[in-house]
Amino acid sequence: MKRRTALPALRFSTQTLLLQLGVVALVVLLSSAVHAWLTYDRLGREAENQALTLARTVASDPSVRAQVQSISALPVAPPAAKLLSGPLMAVAESARTRTGALFVVITDETGIRLAHPDAERLGEKVSTDPSEALAGREVTTRNTGTLGPSAGAKVPVYAPDSGAVVGEVSVGYSTETISQSLARDIIPIAATAAGALLAGVLASFLLRRRLHRLTLGLEPEEISTLVHDQVAVLQGVDDGVIGVAADGRVSVFNAAAQRLLDVPDLAGSTWATAPVPAQLKALTRTDAAEGEAVELVAGGRVLVASARKALHRREDLGWVVMLRDRTELQQLTRQLDAVGTMSAALRAQRHEFANQLHTIAGFMSIGQSQQAQDYLAKLAGTGPLAFPVDQAELLQDPYLQAFLGAKGVEADERGVSLRLGPESVVRGHVTEPQDVTTVLGNLIDNAVNAAVAGSAAERWVEVEVLDEPGINGGAGTLHIVVADSGDGLGAGMTAAEAEAVFAEGYTTSDRPARTGAGQGLGLALSRQFARRRGGDVRLLEAGSPGGPGAVFVATLPGTTEPGPTLPGNTELGATEPGTTEPGSTEARGEDNDV
Repeated sequence: MKRRTALPALRFSTQTLLLQLGVVALVVLLSSAVHAWLTYDRLGREAENQALTLARTVASDPSVRAQVQSISALPVAPPAAKLLSGPLMAVAESARTRTGALFVVITDETGIRLAHPDAERLGEKVSTDPSEALAGREVTTRNTGTLGPSAGAKVPVYAPDSGAVVGEVSVGYSTETISQSLARDIIPIAATAAGALLAGVLASFLLRRRLHRLTLGLEPEEISTLVHDQVAVLQGVDDGVIGVAADGRVSVFNAAAQRLLDVPDLAGSTWATAPVPAQLKALTRTDAAEGEAVELVAGGRVLVASARKALHRREDLGWVVMLRDRTELQQLTRQLDAVGTMSAALRAQRHEFANQLHTIAGFMSIGQSQQAQDYLAKLAGTGPLAFPVDQAELLQDPYLQAFLGAKGVEADERGVSLRLGPESVVRGHVTEPQDVTTVLGNLIDNAVNAAVAGSAAERWVEVEVLDEPGINGGAGTLHIVVADSGDGLGAGMTAAEAEAVFAEGYTTSDRPARTGAGQGLGLALSRQFARRRGGDVRLLEAGSPGGPGAVFVATLPGTTEPGPTLPGNTELGATEPGTTEPGSTEARGEDNDV
């Protein structure tokens, strides 16, 4: 048994075209038929009115009325030969030939033909019912008689001296004449129908072409599948996806983009006026390098953004902007840097501690026990692992001590002295080390770089840290001031220039920023983190050439909690006997567990 080969299904656009062509053809056909019928009906009514007018004219002729009355008074109608040569026949035929009527018939009160175009029909009864006309009523008719189909009228003939009906006049026009008139009128009707059909076909082809272009040649099933796939993919990925159409309208703005940029859904809005960072809009400029990634800070996050052109069969569909979150990576990188810095500091201190042990062993081996005791007493007073940070004992929090100590070692390796200002007092404990690390670390790193690049003979960075207790024992606020010996940012800066320092990508380094290196994001990120907590980072002084350099102040609410109260006097530095002195190893947290 042979299997039938399935015919390929017609494309949706082709089906639409055929349906439109069928609808157009049907509409044109129905319209033409209705128009032809209305024209035919109009011509028929005109023929009826013309027949009625002619019948009235003949019936009102005095000679016709008199002749019909005289014949009606006879007991028997005259023979056909006499009627053929009579005056009624002459009047009827004269009227018929002048008007082009099919027939003009005159009868008596019984319906006997007194005048008829066909002489053989004279003296016979009419083939159509004359009762209404003989009853005194005028009627129009469309029927088929002995001469064929016609549209006509019947009018009563009244006696000259009274209102009595003595006969009737029947006039008719051939419907074949009407058809000939319709045939003449059908030419413009057909031309109009053909023009309408041609216009409909052309419009259908244009609509098919536009539909094909708008749907990119896809079938409805394919479009439905694409929509489902788009929703599943765009809403399921963690990366932000923004689609910008060729006309500058935002066509796609997935949930991840809303979360990363901290803005509502912008789909349908204009990209040029969208509340997004200017760096994103710059990626979609015509002169922008396609695929180039840029780092920016938005919504308290560090984002990497890139944009690519969207093309389909060489048709420009616009841009696709991708957003990736690097906030956690940045935080982990900074934590790793801090751990690495502390590890390097501990390695350096390990060598120093080993040297101290060798010294003690040397004293003991040569019998200088007193000098060994003095040396041990000195170590007990200063601590065996001393970070190069002046006045580190002002900080009770071990996290701040360790972090600033590690930064001090790093700065010391670059020839910069890191010191705490005399106003530094921290009596509580840090509860948000990540935010504090981000803000304090960025400010110190920038200050060390400025001190190294500065022209001052003495290179230093001074940090003042002060904690402000919260209300009723709640979370407190950490205030940070960082100054350096660099050449500053420029004397006489305006407020706008001072704000520009915190813009993404701002840097005073002579070296070009590497893509993805995060250069120029430190201050912007620090301010974002501080403001997210309700605080701020500000430029207090811009500095001047030759030093001192710039001074930055940061406020971090909700980052500390009250520490344990020392027995005795609560004044800083006042201790009871047996308590830890501020300068001791335990007070600085510099034990073997640091």
